[in-house]
Amino acid sequence: MQNKKDWLTVRRGQAPLVVSIPHTGLEIPAPYDQHLVSVWRARKDADWHIERLYDFAHHFDATIIHTSISRTVIDVNRDPSGQSLYPGQATTDLCPSTTFDGEPLYQSGHEPDQASINERKALYFDPYHAALGHEIDRLRWQHQTVVLYDCHSIRSVIPRLFEGTLPHLNLGTNSGASCAPELANSLLQAAAGMPAFTHIHNGRFKGGYITRAFGKPSEGVHAVQMEMACRTYMPEPLGDVDLKNWPQPYDEHYAAPAIELLKIWFSLCLDFAARHSL
Repeated sequence: MQNKKDWLTVRRGQAPLVVSIPHTGLEIPAPYDQHLVSVWRARKDADWHIERLYDFAHHFDATIIHTSISRTVIDVNRDPSGQSLYPGQATTDLCPSTTFDGEPLYQSGHEPDQASINERKALYFDPYHAALGHEIDRLRWQHQTVVLYDCHSIRSVIPRLFEGTLPHLNLGTNSGASCAPELANSLLQAAAGMPAFTHIHNGRFKGGYITRAFGKPSEGVHAVQMEMACRTYMPEPLGDVDLKNWPQPYDEHYAAPAIELLKIWFSLCLDFAARHSL
């Protein structure tokens, strides 16, 4: 069953798996499109094609929650208090004023003020998190254990955020606090079985606000974030990008090996939930 607002889609499944897709959105509704330097720049850091990459999720009877609102309007994976998820490291805010590369998103003097931030939070952030909480609670009535899988991607080379080239697969579990080690280890072992992909656990990306807020293993909710380098599933130009080469179109053949691994991971998530619901 699918419930949909004009920007928030909830595909309701019965399996103990919730799939969060918070950053593929491209919509920038008025008046939030005013004073942007460019629409292309405002969409530059979207998690391109992730909703297509995970299109198979409904075959696992997963619950899928997806926002079509751009992260430039508001980032639903940031701490609403404004506290940095990665103290001492470059990042972007709840309502970003720059791209990952540090480029201004708005004409000087027109960055979101507190009133606009509060409005965006009420319109988009709060409903997204309410939907996540509601679906997790619903499934917890049916299953002792539920897995929340938060889907992300990022360009492989962004010097402002990290050195060198990012590993293909970046599993985040809030330094082990958001899920049982057993679950994380099973996902990492599956990744090791595909040597074409490099992987790391709790490296530069340890999980954003969604993973940290909802991952409560002691209450039967185990949350993981997968930050996938874009070259894992699309022919990504490494280094600087521009309007001519970014984003690259989705290529099903190129993405096939990544999808093979993701399906294995979803099976492992469901196996874990089943074992811990006996």
